[in-house]
Amino acid sequence: MADILHRIGVKTPAPEKVYDALTTVEGLAGWWTDDTKGSGDVGGVLEFRFPPGGFDMEVTELRPSERVAWRVVDGPEEWVGTTIDWDLRQDGDYTIVLFGHRGWKEPVEFMHHCSTKWATFLMSLKSLVETGEGAPAPRDVQISDWH
Repeated sequence: MADILHRIGVKTPAPEKVYDALTTVEGLAGWWTDDTKGSGDVGGVLEFRFPPGGFDMEVTELRPSERVAWRVVDGPEEWVGTTIDWDLRQDGDYTIVLFGHRGWKEPVEFMHHCSTKWATFLMSLKSLVETGEGAPAPRDVQISDWH
């Protein structure tokens, strides 16, 4: 198994704004993809669509201002069954976000692509919380097609 791991610091006085951007359809649409639907409640499914395709995530855990966790239930074969988690903690003026996309069967080339894209979207999340303006798909940084 292989994991994608990232860390960012978001300048904000408390983690609530970051948590809201990870748990509400409006927040998620503000930094990941404009085409976001579904329920951000535990047991709910969030549907994310991009020009090449999309992902469905079951929300498996929510701890307000501390942790968000999803399980991928539909999307590219390499993603189905993987988990995505966000751990939040306050450190001075910054909310530290520890991101994990865990449980890849093997580190295929698509995983390398997704790691780069996750990094760009995490910077979009940072921008959304700090400035009110993210760069969600389709306005995100284009690096290549999926496959």
